[in-house]
Amino acid sequence: MHARLIAVAHWLRRRAENVAVALLAVMFGAFILQIFFRYVLGNPLGWSEELIIATWLWTVLWGAAFTLGESEEIRFDIIYSQISERTRRVFTVITGLALVLLYGISLPAAYNYVSFMKVEHSAYLRVPLNWMYSVFIIFMVACIARYCWLTWRAVRGDKSPETDPAKIGE
Repeated sequence: MHARLIAVAHWLRRRAENVAVALLAVMFGAFILQIFFRYVLGNPLGWSEELIIATWLWTVLWGAAFTLGESEEIRFDIIYSQISERTRRVFTVITGLALVLLYGISLPAAYNYVSFMKVEHSAYLRVPLNWMYSVFIIFMVACIARYCWLTWRAVRGDKSPETDPAKIGE
């Protein structure tokens, strides 16, 4: 059962990476199209800039929620790599609880705001802004789940993620 869950998790992560790659491809295509229309044809496109901004937003938040590994997260490595494994786990629990609490407290207000944005549409693409910014809610829920999982693993005594850049790829 455990091996099956790991296999499903790896499959889901690869699909999340596929979504991020597709978003980057759309962003790049719109960027090249904008350059061509602006500098070759002398007729800039308004919608391409809007599409680039939307795909950038989705790429960053989607990637942070689903494709970024724990070893790739930003932390104070100078301090973190010099302390004991037990102290790292304590730091992980404190950080995890704080982030779950903060994301949890702010989630209802963020959801209400994103839901409210359905009354506004983007200027060129006419996409409801709640669709455009819904990725923020996805990001928050994924972060809450991730930090609950990391906190649980730290409480159980699992080893902390490696912070030495030379060892991460091993």
